[in-house]
Amino acid sequence: MSSQVAVSSAISSVTSALGNANENMNASAVAKIMAEFTKQNEIAAVKEEMMDDALIDAFETDDVNEEADDITNQVLAGLGLELDGKMVGLDAPQTKLANSANTKEQEQEEEDPFEALPDIRARLNAL
Repeated sequence: MSSQVAVSSAISSVTSALGNANENMNASAVAKIMAEFTKQNEIAAVKEEMMDDALIDAFETDDVNEEADDITNQVLAGLGLELDGKMVGLDAPQTKLANSANTKEQEQEEEDPFEALPDIRARLNAL
């Protein structure tokens, strides 16, 4: 029973506090403030969308990247290279098991790698 009295007392305190708040608050002024806030919030949302569109247009690089890749491929093709690092039109040296004969060949190739690929020497000399 005492808990019901406490709840009733608390509810009456809240009711009187809300009554005082309603007396002190100007409802029409609050409505005007809320309307202005809504208006400004919508303006900010429109500006944000415009800025996002402008930034997307400014930093859109799909066309630029494709054009750069095309130019890079043209330059590499002119040099006889592909993007994966392979030489176009040349056979790569074959790897063999390490024995004494292969070791001598490897030493000769290490001494002058252009002897193994004479076409590269000719291309470098042409530059």
